[in-house]
Amino acid sequence: MKFLFIHQNYPGQFKHLAVALAAMPGNEVLAMVDVANKRPASLQPGVRLISYASPKGANKETHWYLRSYEAAIRRGQQVAKAAIELKRQGFVPDVICVHAGWGEALFLKDVYPQAAIVDYFEFYYRTQGADVGFDPEFQSYNIDEFCRIKVRNSNHLLSLDNCDWGLTPTEWQASQFPEVYRSKISVIHEGVDTNIVRPDKNAQFVVTDTLTLTASQQVITFVNRNLEPYRGFHIFMRALPRILRDCPQAHVVLVGGDEVSYGRTPEEGGNWREKMMKEVGSELDMTRVHFVGRIVYDRYLSLLQISAAHVYLTYPFVLSWSMLEAMAAGCVLIASNTPPVAEVIRDGHDGLLVDFFDVQALVERVAEVVNKPEHYASLRANARQTILQQYDLQNVCLPKQLDLLQKLPGILAG
Repeated sequence: MKFLFIHQNYPGQFKHLAVALAAMPGNEVLAMVDVANKRPASLQPGVRLISYASPKGANKETHWYLRSYEAAIRRGQQVAKAAIELKRQGFVPDVICVHAGWGEALFLKDVYPQAAIVDYFEFYYRTQGADVGFDPEFQSYNIDEFCRIKVRNSNHLLSLDNCDWGLTPTEWQASQFPEVYRSKISVIHEGVDTNIVRPDKNAQFVVTDTLTLTASQQVITFVNRNLEPYRGFHIFMRALPRILRDCPQAHVVLVGGDEVSYGRTPEEGGNWREKMMKEVGSELDMTRVHFVGRIVYDRYLSLLQISAAHVYLTYPFVLSWSMLEAMAAGCVLIASNTPPVAEVIRDGHDGLLVDFFDVQALVERVAEVVNKPEHYASLRANARQTILQQYDLQNVCLPKQLDLLQKLPGILAG
C-alpha cells in the first residue's frame, strides 16, 4: 500500500506510525512538511520526505474573524499544489494521514478522490464548556470574540466533511466535535514509548556546574512547552512560596519557554514568567527555584525520573504528552481535576487531583507527597501501570493505529 503523511511540522503526531508502516514489506511511505520547518528530525528511516512551499499567511486587511481561516486556505492551497505534482510523478496514495489543524487537509480529496483520507483532529473550539471562559482572571470575552472563535472552526468543519475518517487522542477531545461527525472519529492516542520513558533511580539532572539533582533529594517538577496560564503556570507560581516554606529542603525545577503556545501574552507586555516573578518573586528562595527553559529530551526524561512530586495543571484543553510521560516515568502526579486529566487519572490510585484554582490544596498535596514519600509509593507503580495498559506505544496505541489505516480502504469500499 501507498501512504502519504502530511504535517506542517512533520513528524509531529505521526512520528512512530509512519516509520512502522514503512518497515512493513510492500508499503511505500511519503511524508510532506512545510519547507520552513524541514529539519533533521523530519527525516525518518524508510519515509521519503518532500516539502511544500510555505504559505504567506493572512492579509492584515482581512476581517479579523477570518484571518486564521484565510491562513488555513493558503496552506491548504500550497499542499494541494505539492500533491498535484506528486500525482503527476505517478504517486497515488491509498491512504493519506494529515493533521487538520492548519488547513493542510482542505483540498486533498479534490486531488486524490479515491484515497482514504484520515484527518488528525486535535481540538474543536467552543465558546463555552472548554478553555474559553474557564479562567476569568485572564479571559474576558465579548460577543465579537465569540464570533471569531466560532468562525475559527471553519477549517475543521470543511475538513470533517471532506475526510473519510478522523483520529483524536482522547475521549474528551472527541466529545468537543459536533455530534454529527463523531461516528467517524476514532479515539486512539499517539502512545508513549515505555521502553524509553521509564523509571530510573540512578538518573541525575544537572542544573548548574555546581548543582546536580538526584532522586535522593526532594525535587518538585513542573513542565510545559511554554510557561503560561493555559497550563496553570500562574497557579503554580502562587503556590510556590508556600511549597518552599512547607518543603524546606526541596528544589523546584520549571521547564518551559517564555513564548505563548495558547492564549495571549500579558496585557502589560513581557512574558508570563516575568509577570509572575513580579507578583511572587520576592517571596521565593531562588537558590532552590530553577527556571531551565526548554531542554533536550534526554534531560527532560532524567528530570522526570528524579522527581519527588510532578505538578501538571491545564485548562480544559488538549492533553499534554508530558503528563502521560510523567506517569510512565513513575512520577507522583499532582494534577488539575479538569476533564482531559480526569479521563486518565483516578484520584488516589495513580495520581492526585486538585481543583485547578485551589492554590492551598495544591500546596498541601505537594507537601504531603514530598515530605511523606513512603505513603505514595503505590501511586508511582500504578501511574506507570495505567500507561502500560492504556497508552503504551508498542502494545496498545500503535497496533490500533496500524489496524485502522490498513483496513480503512476496504472498510470504505464496503
